Amino acid sequence: MRVAIAQYGPGQDKTANLDIVAGYARRAAEAGADMLICPEAAMVDFGDDKEKVRQAAEPLDGPFVTGLRKLSAEHGVAVTIGIHETADTDDGRVYNTSVVASGGELAAYYRKLHLYDAFSAKESENIVPGVEDPATFRCAGLTVGLVTCYDLRFPEIFRDLVDRGADLFAVPAAWVRGPFKEAHWLSLLRARAIENTCYAIGSGKINDRCIGRSAAYDPMGAQLADLGEVPGMAVVEATAGRLADVREKLPSLAHRRYRVSLV
Repeated sequence: MRVAIAQYGPGQDKTANLDIVAGYARRAAEAGADMLICPEAAMVDFGDDKEKVRQAAEPLDGPFVTGLRKLSAEHGVAVTIGIHETADTDDGRVYNTSVVASGGELAAYYRKLHLYDAFSAKESENIVPGVEDPATFRCAGLTVGLVTCYDLRFPEIFRDLVDRGADLFAVPAAWVRGPFKEAHWLSLLRARAIENTCYAIGSGKINDRCIGRSAAYDPMGAQLADLGEVPGMAVVEATAGRLADVREKLPSLAHRRYRVSLV
């Protein structure tokens, strides 16, 4: 399986942002990729105006996801990206949702469980957490587990995904800048790969607020890509053979004494 990782900063025009995704999808297809991972909250950039999150939200059958579905069919690439989705809430809050468009269909979606109420941020002011189980989907013979950004700090969700058969974690992110933050992002992404003997691939938004540093790690924790702090794309290989080899040498999943469950 070939995975393309896109790193960029979306603007406030949804149509222009969809065009950006289209460009990366075309490049990914030309590189022989089976899947493209784009950043979190990439339908529209809301900057410091959190009210724009609510204003920009769309349903899963709205124009943006419909456009993604068309792109996935046109280019033959599964597209994973973060959007804000309308929710039936009394207070107007919406979902922070990662969607997967594949073959012209909505293949999977995941509503972020862990909200970023940390480092003086308060995501829960405008976002309602999901209540569904973590999501997986099949792509090019591997099972992909979906998580979003701040979820990296909660290893139990990754254990749950492994129990659902995950071979690779796709992590759309908008990792906010700050002291130690780049170290946290890279360390946690690598740790989730090592402790679960899975591929872990994160696509980070890059702008004045977010660090970028999109990266990929293999099941032994070897770094496959790091896009640094400029827009761009990388393509990495993920294979069932490498997974099997690592899990034979390091059977830590088989040695577990505890299981996890959604609270």
